[in-house]
Amino acid sequence: MKETTNHGGTFLRTDKKSGDKPHTRQKGSGGKSSESPAPLPDPVPGGVEKKDEHVPEVHTEEHAHNIAGRPFWSGSIAIGLVNVPVRLHVMVRDKSFSFRLLHRGDGQPLRYDRVCSKDGIVVPWAETMKGYEVRKGEFVVFSPEDLKAALPESDRKIRIGKFVEYQSLDPVYFDSSYILIPDRSEEAYSLLLTALTELGRAAAGSITLRTKEYPVVVHPYGGGLVLTTLRHGDEVTLPRDLEPLSSLPAPKPAELALAKRIITELSGEFSLADYHDRYREAILKLIEKKLTGEKLVRIEPQPEEAKEIMLALQETLATLSKH
Repeated sequence: MKETTNHGGTFLRTDKKSGDKPHTRQKGSGGKSSESPAPLPDPVPGGVEKKDEHVPEVHTEEHAHNIAGRPFWSGSIAIGLVNVPVRLHVMVRDKSFSFRLLHRGDGQPLRYDRVCSKDGIVVPWAETMKGYEVRKGEFVVFSPEDLKAALPESDRKIRIGKFVEYQSLDPVYFDSSYILIPDRSEEAYSLLLTALTELGRAAAGSITLRTKEYPVVVHPYGGGLVLTTLRHGDEVTLPRDLEPLSSLPAPKPAELALAKRIITELSGEFSLADYHDRYREAILKLIEKKLTGEKLVRIEPQPEEAKEIMLALQETLATLSKH
């Protein structure tokens, strides 16, 4: 471990010998299933995903596979007696930062061990078992055989039960999206893509990934078919079910009129290009500054004074009128 001190703080660098073994995440007793959905690649430990000439970047094997677009599941879309062989590819990658927790003394990453809450000892994987807490401190214990028997049937099919209007789907229930690629089934894939596109429909059904069965919709997007997993109905709380929203006061007519004018003034076409991850951009700049030894100065933001709602509406509208 070498430590370089500069005006921007301390930059720690690990000098490993060729014989050193890299730290790897341990697997559970069940191992890793080939059907694991891996919806988002893990952030690179100790590194940055975005390519930047000033920022060192470390790629794990899994990260490289996901960028290359390798499939993590293969099967078929089953519509009655029609089967369209497909492969699932990761569509969305999380680019948020994930920091490693380091030992302040030597800068080495910390591991998370399985420590028994009663005697404080580290328990090896071979001595662990799974349990579900039914009451405080009381657990129902499951053996690997119990859990295996409860697994949903996995026949590597996306079973389609009906076709629905895509615009009728509630996006609140959308979970994760994946790209469907034809698996030597280009003609059948193209036929389904074209038919769904021209009719404005989505295919609704289910898929089993690893240990869970998901409701899904298969729909056209960006020139291909996309599979989007859905949340189950009991996983979403409707706002109207919360007590504070059951007795909202009616807005005052004058305030409502001003609010509508502000909304009209700020109306336009939505584009994600208008929005940036300012925290990510700030962290990238911070990394550059720390690597160059630049001194960092934090400017505390000044709290804004709370305004009476009518005054705030009037000042907002006046500001918009000047542009």
